[in-house]
Amino acid sequence: MTNSLLNLSDLPIPQFSAADRRARLLEVCPTLEPIFRKQAERRHMPGVAYGVIVDGDLIFTYGFGVHNVVTQAAVDADTVFRIASMTKSFAALAILQLRDAGKLRLDEPITTYVPELASLRYPTADAPLITVRHLLTMAAGWPQDDPWGDRQLYRSDAAMSEFYQAGVAWSNAPGVIFEYSNYGYMVLGRIITNVAGLPAIDYINQQILQPLGMTSTFWNATDVPAERLALGYRWEDEQWKVEPLLPSGGDVALFAGLFTTVRDLARWVAFFQSAWPPRDEVEHRVLRRSSLREMQQIWRTSPPTSSVPALGARPQVNAGGYGYGLAMQHNGQWETVGHGGGLPGFGSHMRWSPAHGVGVVALSNRTYGSVTPACIEALTSLINTSQVQPRTPQIAPALAAAREGVLHLMAAWDDELADTLFAENFFLDSDQVHRQRELVQLHEQHGALKPDGPFIVENWLRGKWRMTGERGWCQVTITLAPTVPPRIQTLTLMSTLPPSPVLQAVAEQLITLIATPTRRPLARLAAPELDQAALWDQLRLANILCGPCTLGDLTGGDGATWASFQLTGSKRNGAVRLQVDAHGKLVEVHFR
Repeated sequence: MTNSLLNLSDLPIPQFSAADRRARLLEVCPTLEPIFRKQAERRHMPGVAYGVIVDGDLIFTYGFGVHNVVTQAAVDADTVFRIASMTKSFAALAILQLRDAGKLRLDEPITTYVPELASLRYPTADAPLITVRHLLTMAAGWPQDDPWGDRQLYRSDAAMSEFYQAGVAWSNAPGVIFEYSNYGYMVLGRIITNVAGLPAIDYINQQILQPLGMTSTFWNATDVPAERLALGYRWEDEQWKVEPLLPSGGDVALFAGLFTTVRDLARWVAFFQSAWPPRDEVEHRVLRRSSLREMQQIWRTSPPTSSVPALGARPQVNAGGYGYGLAMQHNGQWETVGHGGGLPGFGSHMRWSPAHGVGVVALSNRTYGSVTPACIEALTSLINTSQVQPRTPQIAPALAAAREGVLHLMAAWDDELADTLFAENFFLDSDQVHRQRELVQLHEQHGALKPDGPFIVENWLRGKWRMTGERGWCQVTITLAPTVPPRIQTLTLMSTLPPSPVLQAVAEQLITLIATPTRRPLARLAAPELDQAALWDQLRLANILCGPCTLGDLTGGDGATWASFQLTGSKRNGAVRLQVDAHGKLVEVHFR
């Protein structure tokens, strides 16, 4: 058993637990149409195409409306739309290709690669020199420049050189805050050209689009087969009017110039999905998986937001930031990665959950016709309705051996085993006598303890499981140290004992008060130090939000003074934690 602690090879990669996950997601796909139609009708979009990508495969596509108002040509997965700012992810990937090849450094001043910016005057004397990383992460201190930037798409390289030499207006000092900058990605286009030794557009064609098989992705409308090209429109005077298709002038195109299809864009999303999970496999020649994951990490945070869509509804929380040409958001349940795009005539979005292996893309042909809300709603619906779960970590050999050792010690203490099982800090934090006493007390409280339920692992070095006894249970959590071999640095034992009759009775009376909040019974339950006014407000709110409740599963407690329970409500489920004094009176109550 102790020898297996030495086994650091064959570390298991996280896995999806359900074999039918793709079938379950496919069942949901047809229900997404109303989400996109509602957005299209609200924003007067002539046509919309969208697709669902699962584990690197495009499993579903749909299109409605037209890509040409005159010919009434229908939209489908092969219709070519301009994707605007989603082009930035291609620019960022090209930069990382060059970085990985040793041709540039992210923390190098941009003047190393764009000499035209050498005369740039900084806003403060203490401002740092702008680096490539500042441009990638939108932290150069340059102002948000939509829609000004959109109208620069046609400019030639010579014209952009004049721009660079003329200087730039500042909204902040460099490196202080995230602020979306098209101008920064125009400069990245110039960096790619200068470092690669060929025009940035040609570099991306040769090094990214062709190897990924993105044969329906173009830089200019003139290169797109006319029968497949979506014309861009604006809604004005209660009619659609054609928007001019600006050409991609040169390096500047790296901020917003690409045209593509749902089918090709799915290949792009699939490439990012392929980076997860970290594993032993041959790398794709376009970019290493570690660099793809680097692009999908937050490098510059954006301010978190929270909102309550309706009175009594659950708050919606979003936190996130910007990586390299991609934006990350966390909705309180899972993280997503993606980017939107908008130009005169077009709106687009791509978004995926790396943990779930599910993504959505959508393209439209109306000026700034945002499909972002629809993509986010569709992705949420796919995950919630199908109930597919994220990848779960698997049990590493060292962690399994450590758990087995703890089970042996809990059954019968063994000094020799303890010496090989625990890291050097373990008995310094609490000596062996106290550790043994803790296990004895555990058995006195619970009786004989046996493993009950799965071994839930957080990563290769941390996991937890439940031990059920004659009275209640104990949750055991172990964390291994970063040593070779990895030994246990922390062992946490969290006991839960059944509530005493008094504690149980108080909990049941509290549940009765949720159904019918009444002040006098509440006063009889309360200890002098309890804030009755605050608890009265909680009871009334629980009544409104959850309705009449029943006491659900016990989730924690010492059996005598406190307990926590799940609540099953007629409207919504919740939870409660209560504490009583020696007289069985409430001293503290918290509803969730």
